[in-house]
Amino acid sequence: MLFGFPLAWLLARGRFRAKAVLRGLTTLPMVLPPVVGGIALLLAFGRRGIIGSPLHDATGISLPFTLAGVIVAESFVAMPFFIITAESGLRSMNTGLEDAARSLGARRWTVFRRITLPLIWPSLAAGMVLTWARALGEFGATITFAGNLPGQTQTMPLAIYINQSSGRMAEAIALSLILVLVSLVVMIFRRERSGAG
Repeated sequence: MLFGFPLAWLLARGRFRAKAVLRGLTTLPMVLPPVVGGIALLLAFGRRGIIGSPLHDATGISLPFTLAGVIVAESFVAMPFFIITAESGLRSMNTGLEDAARSLGARRWTVFRRITLPLIWPSLAAGMVLTWARALGEFGATITFAGNLPGQTQTMPLAIYINQSSGRMAEAIALSLILVLVSLVVMIFRRERSGAG
């Protein structure tokens, strides 16, 4: 939400020349092989990376192979799902309602809070669920950028892979069933909340 919503707003409502480039960069993680996304994150945020080197020199913060690195990797891969869904909601809403509220003296924040947000909430909720579901199953970028350190950066898909590779099928199946159950509960809850039959 923090980064995705402003980008979706900019793509839906902004008018600038580089919009096609920004849209391409924003949706690029959807078509990149996940391992390539992980390598790109290492090049950008690694200790010698374009952003990572100055960040580490200034603050001592290093993202690769940390819990924060897991969050960055999963956000990088999953955020396009939120942005596309939120942008679609913003494009399809009736902007005449916003205009009418402004013409009656409502301030921008009031218009956003009372009109825009309720109208696009179903799109935002759908985008959050899709993003979460994509992040929940992320494997390639996470293992490449954050590693597979048990108790630190190991996610459930990585644990499933390690257990299956090591011949511990019972553990792999149990973790897989937990992921299936959690995903199913979230999707059912989301459909019930949206009023979809």
